[in-house]
Amino acid sequence: MLSIYEWRYERGGEPLTTKTPIGKRVHDLPPRSSRLGTPDGFPYRMAVMPDCALSAIDLACQRGERLLFRGLTLALSPGQALHVTGANGIGKSSLLRIFAGLLRPTVGGVERTGAVGLIDERLALDGGIALGRALRFWTVLDGAADATAQLGLSHLLDVPVRYLSTGQRKRAALARLIGQQADIWLLDEPLNGLDGDAAVLVQHLVQDHCKAGGIAVVASHQAFAVAGLQPLSLADFAA
Repeated sequence: MLSIYEWRYERGGEPLTTKTPIGKRVHDLPPRSSRLGTPDGFPYRMAVMPDCALSAIDLACQRGERLLFRGLTLALSPGQALHVTGANGIGKSSLLRIFAGLLRPTVGGVERTGAVGLIDERLALDGGIALGRALRFWTVLDGAADATAQLGLSHLLDVPVRYLSTGQRKRAALARLIGQQADIWLLDEPLNGLDGDAAVLVQHLVQDHCKAGGIAVVASHQAFAVAGLQPLSLADFAA
Protein backbone atom coordinates (compact mmCIF):
# COMPACT_ATOMS: atom_id res chain seq x y z
CA MET A 1 0.00 0.00 0.00
CA LEU A 2 1.38 3.41 -0.93
CA SER A 3 2.18 5.56 2.08
CA ILE A 4 0.42 8.93 1.78
CA TYR A 5 0.59 12.03 3.96
CA GLU A 6 -2.47 12.53 6.15
CA TRP A 7 -3.59 16.07 6.99
CA ARG A 8 -6.40 17.39 9.17
CA TYR A 9 -7.23 21.09 9.26
CA GLU A 10 -8.99 23.30 11.72
CA ARG A 11 -11.25 26.07 10.40
CA GLY A 12 -8.41 28.58 10.47
CA GLY A 13 -6.50 26.51 7.97
CA GLU A 14 -3.52 25.36 10.06
CA PRO A 15 -2.78 21.63 10.29
CA LEU A 16 -3.79 20.04 13.56
CA THR A 17 -1.77 16.86 13.02
CA THR A 18 0.37 15.35 10.34
CA LYS A 19 1.56 11.83 9.73
CA THR A 20 4.74 11.96 7.72
CA PRO A 21 6.67 9.09 6.12
CA ILE A 22 10.44 9.00 6.45
CA GLY A 23 12.09 11.26 3.90
CA LYS A 24 9.24 13.79 3.76
CA ARG A 25 9.95 16.81 1.56
CA VAL A 26 7.76 19.91 1.72
CA HIS A 27 8.16 22.27 -1.21
CA ASP A 28 7.88 26.00 -0.56
CA LEU A 29 5.69 27.81 -3.01
CA PRO A 30 6.77 31.26 -4.19
CA PRO A 31 4.56 34.19 -3.15
CA ARG A 32 1.20 34.39 -4.86
CA SER A 33 1.13 36.79 -7.76
CA SER A 34 -1.24 39.73 -7.92
CA ARG A 35 -1.19 39.50 -11.72
CA LEU A 36 -3.49 36.50 -11.72
CA GLY A 37 -6.19 36.34 -9.09
CA THR A 38 -6.74 38.78 -6.26
CA PRO A 39 -3.84 40.72 -4.75
CA ASP A 40 -4.39 39.20 -1.31
CA GLY A 41 -3.93 35.61 -2.44
CA PHE A 42 -6.14 32.79 -3.58
CA PRO A 43 -8.53 33.95 -6.31
CA TYR A 44 -11.51 31.73 -5.59
CA ARG A 45 -12.66 30.54 -2.19
CA MET A 46 -12.92 26.76 -2.03
CA ALA A 47 -15.97 25.24 -0.41
CA VAL A 48 -15.20 22.74 2.33
CA MET A 49 -15.38 19.30 0.76
CA PRO A 50 -17.46 16.45 2.17
CA ASP A 51 -15.67 13.21 2.90
CA CYS A 52 -14.08 11.92 -0.27
CA ALA A 53 -11.80 9.00 -1.08
CA LEU A 54 -9.95 7.42 -3.97
CA SER A 55 -8.44 3.95 -3.83
CA ALA A 56 -7.04 1.41 -6.26
CA ILE A 57 -6.21 -2.23 -5.71
CA ASP A 58 -3.71 -4.19 -7.80
CA LEU A 59 -4.27 -2.09 -10.94
CA ALA A 60 -2.89 -3.17 -14.29
CA CYS A 61 -3.35 -1.37 -17.60
CA GLN A 62 -2.80 -2.75 -21.09
CA ARG A 63 -3.15 -0.66 -24.24
CA GLY A 64 -3.13 -2.71 -27.41
CA GLU A 65 -0.48 -5.39 -27.02
CA ARG A 66 1.52 -3.42 -24.45
CA LEU A 67 1.16 -3.83 -20.70
CA LEU A 68 1.92 -0.38 -19.27
CA PHE A 69 1.89 -1.04 -15.53
CA ARG A 70 0.70 -3.60 -13.02
CA GLY A 71 0.38 -4.21 -9.29
CA LEU A 72 -0.48 -0.60 -8.40
CA THR A 73 -2.28 -0.21 -5.09
CA LEU A 74 -2.97 3.07 -3.28
CA ALA A 75 -5.46 4.90 -1.09
CA LEU A 76 -6.10 8.65 -0.85
CA SER A 77 -8.16 10.40 1.80
CA PRO A 78 -9.40 13.99 2.19
CA GLY A 79 -6.60 16.53 2.03
CA GLN A 80 -4.11 14.29 0.23
CA ALA A 81 -2.28 14.88 -3.04
CA LEU A 82 -0.35 12.53 -5.30
CA HIS A 83 2.24 13.38 -7.98
CA VAL A 84 2.40 10.71 -10.70
CA THR A 85 5.66 10.79 -12.63
CA GLY A 86 7.22 8.80 -15.44
CA ALA A 87 8.44 8.97 -19.01
CA ASN A 88 6.12 9.74 -21.91
CA GLY A 89 4.04 6.71 -22.81
CA ILE A 90 4.46 4.99 -19.47
CA GLY A 91 0.74 5.28 -18.67
CA LYS A 92 0.23 8.47 -16.63
CA SER A 93 -2.74 9.63 -18.71
CA SER A 94 -4.21 6.13 -18.77
CA LEU A 95 -4.01 5.94 -14.98
CA LEU A 96 -5.90 9.20 -14.60
CA ARG A 97 -8.58 8.03 -17.02
CA ILE A 98 -8.91 4.82 -15.00
CA PHE A 99 -9.31 6.89 -11.83
CA ALA A 100 -11.98 8.97 -13.61
CA GLY A 101 -13.90 5.88 -14.70
CA LEU A 102 -13.31 6.58 -18.40
CA LEU A 103 -11.02 3.60 -18.96
CA ARG A 104 -11.42 0.10 -17.58
CA PRO A 105 -8.31 -1.38 -15.96
CA THR A 106 -7.05 -4.68 -17.35
CA VAL A 107 -6.81 -6.02 -13.80
CA GLY A 108 -7.87 -4.59 -10.45
CA GLY A 109 -10.41 -2.01 -9.44
CA VAL A 110 -10.95 1.58 -8.34
CA GLU A 111 -13.27 2.95 -5.69
CA ARG A 112 -14.28 6.61 -5.56
CA THR A 113 -16.28 8.60 -3.04
CA GLY A 114 -17.14 12.09 -4.23
CA ALA A 115 -17.42 13.89 -7.57
CA VAL A 116 -14.48 13.67 -9.98
CA GLY A 117 -13.10 16.41 -12.24
CA LEU A 118 -10.51 15.65 -14.94
CA ILE A 119 -8.29 18.05 -16.88
CA ASP A 120 -6.41 16.56 -19.82
CA GLU A 121 -5.76 17.50 -23.44
CA ARG A 122 -9.46 17.12 -24.26
CA LEU A 123 -10.95 20.53 -23.49
CA ALA A 124 -14.62 20.13 -22.58
CA LEU A 125 -15.58 23.42 -24.27
CA ASP A 126 -17.17 23.99 -27.66
CA GLY A 127 -14.36 25.20 -29.93
CA GLY A 128 -16.71 26.96 -32.31
CA ILE A 129 -18.14 29.51 -29.90
CA ALA A 130 -16.70 32.31 -27.75
CA LEU A 131 -14.99 31.33 -24.51
CA GLY A 132 -17.43 33.29 -22.36
CA ARG A 133 -20.44 31.56 -23.88
CA ALA A 134 -18.78 28.13 -23.65
CA LEU A 135 -18.02 28.61 -19.95
CA ARG A 136 -21.46 30.05 -19.19
CA PHE A 137 -23.01 26.82 -20.47
CA TRP A 138 -21.25 24.93 -17.67
CA THR A 139 -21.71 27.70 -15.10
CA VAL A 140 -25.49 27.46 -15.50
CA LEU A 141 -25.40 23.66 -15.16
CA ASP A 142 -23.05 23.69 -12.17
CA GLY A 143 -24.72 26.60 -10.41
CA ALA A 144 -21.29 27.97 -9.49
CA ALA A 145 -19.66 31.38 -9.51
CA ASP A 146 -17.71 32.57 -12.54
CA ALA A 147 -13.93 32.22 -12.02
CA THR A 148 -12.79 33.70 -15.35
CA ALA A 149 -11.61 37.04 -13.95
CA GLN A 150 -9.55 35.39 -11.24
CA LEU A 151 -7.84 33.19 -13.83
CA GLY A 152 -6.96 36.11 -16.11
CA LEU A 153 -9.50 35.24 -18.81
CA SER A 154 -11.72 38.35 -18.82
CA HIS A 155 -10.15 39.81 -21.96
CA LEU A 156 -10.62 36.52 -23.82
CA LEU A 157 -14.34 35.95 -23.32
CA ASP A 158 -15.22 37.00 -26.88
CA VAL A 159 -12.49 34.87 -28.47
CA PRO A 160 -13.58 31.55 -30.01
CA VAL A 161 -12.23 28.66 -27.97
CA ARG A 162 -10.39 27.17 -30.96
CA TYR A 163 -8.19 30.30 -31.19
CA LEU A 164 -6.93 30.09 -27.60
CA SER A 165 -3.28 29.31 -26.95
CA THR A 166 -2.23 26.22 -25.00
CA GLY A 167 -1.87 28.20 -21.79
CA GLN A 168 -5.18 29.99 -22.28
CA ARG A 169 -6.94 26.70 -22.91
CA LYS A 170 -5.41 25.32 -19.72
CA ARG A 171 -6.67 28.28 -17.69
CA ALA A 172 -10.12 27.90 -19.28
CA ALA A 173 -10.12 24.24 -18.23
CA LEU A 174 -9.23 25.28 -14.69
CA ALA A 175 -12.13 27.75 -14.64
CA ARG A 176 -14.42 24.91 -15.66
CA LEU A 177 -12.92 22.62 -13.00
CA ILE A 178 -13.41 25.18 -10.22
CA GLY A 179 -17.02 25.68 -11.28
CA GLN A 180 -17.58 21.94 -11.30
CA GLN A 181 -16.87 21.86 -7.54
CA ALA A 182 -15.50 18.33 -7.77
CA ASP A 183 -14.07 16.64 -4.68
CA ILE A 184 -11.37 14.73 -6.57
CA TRP A 185 -9.16 16.59 -9.04
CA LEU A 186 -7.32 14.62 -11.72
CA LEU A 187 -4.82 16.85 -13.52
CA ASP A 188 -2.87 15.65 -16.54
CA GLU A 189 0.18 17.87 -17.21
CA PRO A 190 -1.53 20.94 -15.68
CA LEU A 191 1.53 23.21 -16.05
CA ASN A 192 2.09 22.68 -19.77
CA GLY A 193 1.92 25.93 -21.71
CA LEU A 194 1.62 28.15 -18.63
CA ASP A 195 3.86 31.12 -17.80
CA GLY A 196 5.46 31.42 -14.37
CA ASP A 197 2.62 33.35 -12.72
CA ALA A 198 -0.05 30.99 -14.02
CA ALA A 199 1.97 27.94 -12.96
CA VAL A 200 2.27 29.29 -9.41
CA LEU A 201 -1.47 29.98 -9.38
CA VAL A 202 -2.27 26.39 -10.42
CA GLN A 203 -0.11 25.01 -7.62
CA HIS A 204 -1.89 27.25 -5.10
CA LEU A 205 -5.24 26.11 -6.48
CA VAL A 206 -4.31 22.49 -5.86
CA GLN A 207 -2.92 23.21 -2.41
CA ASP A 208 -6.04 25.10 -1.33
CA HIS A 209 -8.30 22.43 -2.81
CA CYS A 210 -6.58 19.83 -0.63
CA LYS A 211 -6.63 22.15 2.36
CA ALA A 212 -10.42 22.33 1.98
CA GLY A 213 -10.57 18.53 2.19
CA GLY A 214 -10.35 17.61 -1.47
CA ILE A 215 -8.08 15.09 -3.18
CA ALA A 216 -5.71 15.83 -6.07
CA VAL A 217 -3.82 13.52 -8.40
CA VAL A 218 -1.32 15.36 -10.60
CA ALA A 219 0.35 13.56 -13.50
CA SER A 220 3.27 15.66 -14.66
CA HIS A 221 6.89 15.41 -15.75
CA GLN A 222 7.46 18.84 -14.16
CA ALA A 223 8.13 19.63 -10.52
CA PHE A 224 4.94 20.50 -8.66
CA ALA A 225 5.21 22.52 -5.46
CA VAL A 226 2.46 21.51 -3.04
CA ALA A 227 3.07 20.83 0.63
CA GLY A 228 2.64 17.16 1.48
CA LEU A 229 2.66 16.04 -2.15
CA GLN A 230 3.46 12.31 -2.28
CA PRO A 231 5.40 11.07 -5.33
CA LEU A 232 4.41 7.97 -7.28
CA SER A 233 6.77 6.81 -10.02
CA LEU A 234 4.98 4.63 -12.55
CA ALA A 235 8.36 3.18 -13.52
CA ASP A 236 8.17 1.23 -10.24
CA PHE A 237 5.10 -0.58 -11.61
CA ALA A 238 6.24 -1.01 -15.21
CA ALA A 239 5.53 -4.45 -16.63
